[in-house]
Amino acid sequence: MRKRVPIRNHQAETALFGHRAIVSLVVVGVVFTLLLSNLYKLQVTSFQEFQTRSNSNRIMVLPVPPNRGLIYDRNGILLADNTPVYSLEISPQEVQDLRFTLEQLVALLELPEEAIEQFYQRLYQPRRFPQITFFDNLNENQVARFASLQHQYPGINIEGRLQRFYPHRDLFTHALGYVGRINQQDVVRLREQERYAQYAATRTIGKQGIERYYEDMLHGQVGYQTVEVNNRGRVVRTLEFNPPTPGSDIHLELDVGLQEVARHQLRNRRGAIVVLDSQTGGVLALYSNPGYDPNLFVGGISTGEYRALLNNPANPLINRATQGRYPPASTIKPHLGILGLHEGEITAESRIWDPGWYKLDGVERRFRDWRPHGHGWVTINEAIAESCNTYFYDLSHTLGIDKISSFMGEMGFGKRTGIDIHEESTALMPDRGWKRARFNEPWYQGETLSVGIGQSFWTVTPLQLATSTNIIATKGRRLTPRLIRGTEQQGIFTLVEPIEDLPIELSNPQHWQTIKNSMARTITNIRGTARTAFLNSTYTSAGKTGTAQVVALSDETDERPDIEDVAERFRDNATYIGFAPAENPEIVIALAIENVGGGGRNAAPVSRAIMDYYFAGEQTKQEILATIRSEREHADN
Repeated sequence: MRKRVPIRNHQAETALFGHRAIVSLVVVGVVFTLLLSNLYKLQVTSFQEFQTRSNSNRIMVLPVPPNRGLIYDRNGILLADNTPVYSLEISPQEVQDLRFTLEQLVALLELPEEAIEQFYQRLYQPRRFPQITFFDNLNENQVARFASLQHQYPGINIEGRLQRFYPHRDLFTHALGYVGRINQQDVVRLREQERYAQYAATRTIGKQGIERYYEDMLHGQVGYQTVEVNNRGRVVRTLEFNPPTPGSDIHLELDVGLQEVARHQLRNRRGAIVVLDSQTGGVLALYSNPGYDPNLFVGGISTGEYRALLNNPANPLINRATQGRYPPASTIKPHLGILGLHEGEITAESRIWDPGWYKLDGVERRFRDWRPHGHGWVTINEAIAESCNTYFYDLSHTLGIDKISSFMGEMGFGKRTGIDIHEESTALMPDRGWKRARFNEPWYQGETLSVGIGQSFWTVTPLQLATSTNIIATKGRRLTPRLIRGTEQQGIFTLVEPIEDLPIELSNPQHWQTIKNSMARTITNIRGTARTAFLNSTYTSAGKTGTAQVVALSDETDERPDIEDVAERFRDNATYIGFAPAENPEIVIALAIENVGGGGRNAAPVSRAIMDYYFAGEQTKQEILATIRSEREHADN
């Protein structure tokens, strides 16, 4: 008998299904509620937070460096430019085998081997950018060669930017200075001055000269751009751009032509030349020889090149015009003459007998004149024109070191002139207090006599000589020497006003003219020490030669040995000061040439050549410069 199949309990199944449906709906409802809740939190409650986090992954704010201001001479000739360069930049964290990759790049681009070591030096130093420059100034062939293989070098790319360039190279080195890479000391200083943010995208900063002194003016204001980047950090598009403000252009008082003539006159001789505008204090020429190419420092000078400059016995890194310390020799005799007249110790007519030497009472030593048999009877006119030492031995002894050092301090010796570069020495104006502090010894009368002819401890810079000579030329005006002539921003030129201290007032203003006339006789007098150098000049001038002993003469002889018989480093330095025209001066000059012999024979002709150029017509100036440039080009070849 077949078994009966029981009838299904539909009621039970319905109840079971209902229970399961309710549980499922509850679970779905709970999950959906959680999803809605989380969605609400993401979209509403935490919207701002996640939007910021999202934007930080795809939006970046990048600083934009300003263009550095340009530098021109007084005639609008460009002295410091910004030129586009290409550099190879490396992100070390993205390069797997760094050393091997660098070696490949050196071989591929034919770079110097020392580039690798320089890169590692930068790698281990504190740095401001994630990328490190491997090599600057890639040429077009190197750029093209790398671009074709760039996909093989992740983390390495070529970056284009503007870089400082000095077209005249060593001609303006010590005046302009140079820019160099920002180092850790610069970073510390910028942070202390609260200016670090302005250099967020800048790689270089002024290190010396005008570039350093006017850094704030030349640098400009940083800009910013908001950009969208991809997952590799590459910029996709620019969302917002706030342009930087370029630095102001600077126009200097310097004249390219005068500077070239100065360099040509010094040639391979060590020395310095300073030319001033007598009425404003503007520095028309400031040349120190030898110089060096400042472009070496812009992208980072190599160890070998820097060592060569440091070890060069001619010391090209020193600005001899403002840092060279030279005995002034006879160039300070006009200054002593002013003091003697002012103090009433001498008059324009008073005279002394010069037998060729001077003796202090109770002292056996004779202080000798450069002319063995003396100058005979001399007044201040002959004493300056013929450079009579005996006259100034007597005058300095009468005045005493206290009056001399005090007055010469007013004339600017022993202190900085205030020129607008930082590289300046005070040199030394000695006095009793300095001697006691330095040697723990009293001041001796014989030392005063040596100071009276610009020897002993007294040292000056050529710039100090120029500014003090300008005081005489302008009858007491004390103008601060300035390299800057004016600034230009957005086509608007602003002239910088001269800086002038209170004038020096004498007991009788006529004393200035007395000394100016005496200096003019240096040129016109038959026995004037600069007469030969200025024969047949088309303008009037006044001056004073100087011959500074590097080593002292023996007291046993009246004669100096022939220059050929003396080792070069022991030969006299030649110095000269002057101004022209003699009646109403326009320019003042001071120069020093090391180890060449007498000032009348070697320094005065240099001054003549510079003054000839200054007073020449435009066509003659161009002919002079063409000759100089032709000779220089021929010598270089």
